[in-house]
Formats: sequence, C-alpha cells, structure tokens
Amino acid sequence: MMSKDYSDFEEIIGYKFKDTSHLDIAFTHRSYTNESMKEAPSYERYEFLGDAILEFIVSDELFRKYPEKTEGELTKLRASLVCEYTLSQITKELGFGKYLYLSNGEEHTGGRDRTSVLCDLFESVLGAIYLDGGLDEARKYVNKLLLTDITSKSLFYDAKSILQEYTQSKGYKLSYETLETIGPEHNKTYKVVCIINNEYQEEGIGHTKKMAEQVAAHKTILKINFVDLSDK
Repeated sequence: MMSKDYSDFEEIIGYKFKDTSHLDIAFTHRSYTNESMKEAPSYERYEFLGDAILEFIVSDELFRKYPEKTEGELTKLRASLVCEYTLSQITKELGFGKYLYLSNGEEHTGGRDRTSVLCDLFESVLGAIYLDGGLDEARKYVNKLLLTDITSKSLFYDAKSILQEYTQSKGYKLSYETLETIGPEHNKTYKVVCIINNEYQEEGIGHTKKMAEQVAAHKTILKINFVDLSDK
C-alpha cells in the first residue's frame, strides 16, 4: 500500500503529520486488508483509541463551558455531539471518505459514503493525531471540527421530541413515512420522510427506523427554523 498525498487533508483538519503512515492506518478499512491479504493493520485500533480520547475531550470541554448544567444534561449533550450521525455529517462534508482504502466489494456497495464508516473515520483520525502529536493537537482537532456551533449540533439528540412539541404548540399534524427499506435482514437501511400538515419535509436515512426518523426530524428543524407553517 503506497501512502497517499494528504496535504489537502492536513490543511482541512489543521494538523500537519510528522509521520503520515498514521493516516494510512486511519484510512484503511478492514475489508481492504482482508481482500489484499496484507499484514497492514486496519483503522479499528485507532478508532478504539480515538473513541476514548473523543469522550474525554468533549466531556472536559462541556464541563468547563457549561458550569450550570447538571450531570444528566451534560451526558445528553455529549451523547448528541459524539453520536454516529453528527460525526459522519462532519466527515462527509469534509471529504474524509475519498481517502479510504476499501475492498472492491465495499466500494461497490457504497462503503465510502456509509454513515457508520464515516463516523469511524472521525475517531480513527483523532487517534492518529493523538499518536503523532499528542493530546493538545487532538483537542484542537475536536474543537475545530466538532465543538463549533454546539447548539445546532446538539439538536439532533432530541430532534423528534423538539419537533413534536413545536408542531403540537402550533396545532400542526406531524408524522413520518417510510419511503424505502434497503439491504438484507441483518443490515437494513431505512429511508424515512418527515411530514407536517401533509407536506413532505426532509428525508432521513438510518440503520433503524428510529434513527432515520431522528435524522429527518433534525434536518427538518434546520430547514424550517421553526417558521410559521399555518398556510400549509
């Protein structure tokens, strides 16, 4: 496996690696090592490390930023920030997927854009930064990519209940419709649309109907910004 040119990626994340082999590992999916029959490690160990570092950094930042919040409120806020959807949206927007080493099978089945994989990449890259540059650089990465616009990102965890309360207060009818179910029984993907007053709003995709509805609700909240829909 030849190392890729990560100069553009390093500019995006704001960190210059001393040893780019860390990034080679951070972007190597297990399917690639299995298919190529090579000894090169996949990103799973880096993801494991990054997951722990992410929880610590986010916990520390939220503890300091919100001294008035209870333990329960901080836990809920952290869960919203480090959830699969939030992290995958960040890496998708920044193009992490294009650096992935994937098997042909994963490539053809959309692995490069899969939400779970994109979430993994946020954490595996964090692990790589920590190993290459230490905790301070890891913290800068999390602050730059995740801990900006916390209010908007934190909406996701309670998106369905927030939208429900809003529509009820306005007398609107809120529902969700499953548009499509894709994949085998053990790995289904659901596409759901949020409907307000019989008008289709935003769609959401997830590995469960609940997750798909949560995504649809979050996207709908950001779209309508709670504008008056009484004319619908």
